[in-house]
Order: sequence, then C-alpha cells, then structure tokens
Amino acid sequence: MSDAKHAANVVICGANRGIGLALTEQLSHENNVYALCRTPSADLKNLDVTTLADVDVTRGESTSHLVQQLKSAGCHHIDVLIHNAGVLSSQSLDGLDEEAYEQMRWQFEGNTLGPLRTIDALRPALSEGARVAIITSRMGSMEDNTSGGQYGYRISKAGVNMVGRSLSVDLQPRGIAVALIHPGYVRTDMTGGRGHITTAESAAGIRSVIDKMSVDNSGAFWHCNGTQLPW
Repeated sequence: MSDAKHAANVVICGANRGIGLALTEQLSHENNVYALCRTPSADLKNLDVTTLADVDVTRGESTSHLVQQLKSAGCHHIDVLIHNAGVLSSQSLDGLDEEAYEQMRWQFEGNTLGPLRTIDALRPALSEGARVAIITSRMGSMEDNTSGGQYGYRISKAGVNMVGRSLSVDLQPRGIAVALIHPGYVRTDMTGGRGHITTAESAAGIRSVIDKMSVDNSGAFWHCNGTQLPW
C-alpha cells in the first residue's frame, strides 16, 4: 500500500476497536494513518497514528468538516479510505414491534447512509486513483440469504452494497476504485466474541483485497479471503 519513496495517506473510519483497530495497527507501520472515531480507545491512543475524535457518521454536522480537519492534521489528500464504522441489532419476523423498526432505522443510518455521508464529505480530498473500501457483510447478499431473520442488519448491508456499486460508477472518471468487503466471521464485541477468525486475520485479508483493487474490478463484492461474493 506504500513504498520506500512514498507513504500513503490512509483514512480509517471506525478505528477505535475490533477490525478497525487491527487495520489501523497493521497499516500504521508503512503508511500515514488517520484514525476517525467517536471516542478513542486506550489501544488506539497507544498507536502511532493521528486520531480525529467525535466523528459520528450519522450526523452531517459531524462529517461536513472532515476535509478541513484532516488538512489541519497534515493530511491534504487521501490515497486509501476505509469505512469500517457500523452497528448491529437483531430483529426477527415475530418481533417486529415499533422498537424493532426504530432499531432498523438506526442501522440504516449507521450502516447505509453513514458510509455514503462520510465518503461524500471526503470526496474532495480523494486523490486521483485513490481506493475506497467499504466494510460490509455477506449478510447483505440476496443469493447468500438462506437463513432469513436479521432484518435490519441485512437490509442496511444490502443498501450499502448498492451505495458502493453506485460510487464505483460515479468515481470511475477520476480513476477511483471502490470495493465492498466482507470481513469474515470475526471474533469482536459486535459478535459477542464468536467467530471463525481474529481481528488481525480479518484485517490482513482486507488489506490483501485493497492491494488488488483497481478501476477494472471496481464495484465488486469481496470476501476478505479474496473470493468474490454473490449479490
């Protein structure tokens, strides 16, 4: 993602814990990393990165000044933008009360509109040929849905997949590549510590996918293991 002559500017949204923290740690060794989050964790504070706090992707007043904040922090252009921030709440068909619908709206704001809002706000700072990675989920796949349930999360992730697909078309004239990346079933706070892989393993896979991104494969839906997923 960088070489000895040029360290890339990498912006990671949702960097305070879990997969985002692992990406921040791994990418900080060879790149200039700018970590965006609402509240920095102790682990994030210990990394050699620039942190921008109080970033809430669901609020326009929070994202609208990000370009200027990054410039003030020394980041005048973005080579790689990773949007990892997201939320999870479970809804089943038998539990669709008003609270459940409110939780669905919350997930739509965080998982679908949040990435669009943030990427749009940062669009002026994206370099020609930059790469934009949106951490999504295979639970947003129509074809892969054989178990039902999880209405809010599935809907919000299917929505952000369409966001990424549209961005890949609209940003193509600037040579900017976009990828939707499923991080795997990762042991994090969001999954209650359940999962098949660690955050470090997931981050390594995500980095490998980002390294292979180009305008030729822009808009694709990837598993962190490098295979493409069905829509």
